[in-house]
Amino acid sequence: MSTNEMTSKVRELKELQAMADELAAEITAIQDEIKAEMAARNTEEMTVDVYKIRWATITSSRFDSAAFKKAMPDLYGRFVKATTTRRFTVA
Repeated sequence: MSTNEMTSKVRELKELQAMADELAAEITAIQDEIKAEMAARNTEEMTVDVYKIRWATITSSRFDSAAFKKAMPDLYGRFVKATTTRRFTVA
């Protein structure tokens, strides 16, 4: 791929990422409006047309690895597994 082609691809990528960010912001805004209406109606579930909307409180239990590492660093070190990944960024 030539330098001009690479530049074109990077510019296209950045434009698409900007569009995706705008769409994500719009989605979040609409979700927040729906959540506000559900909160005003004091409900966790609604049926609107053919859609069932749920906004429920979920409780889950997760392992706190940071606290475990602080409380038992030796034991934590025995079970830590290093992984290698590659990160792609365009700045």
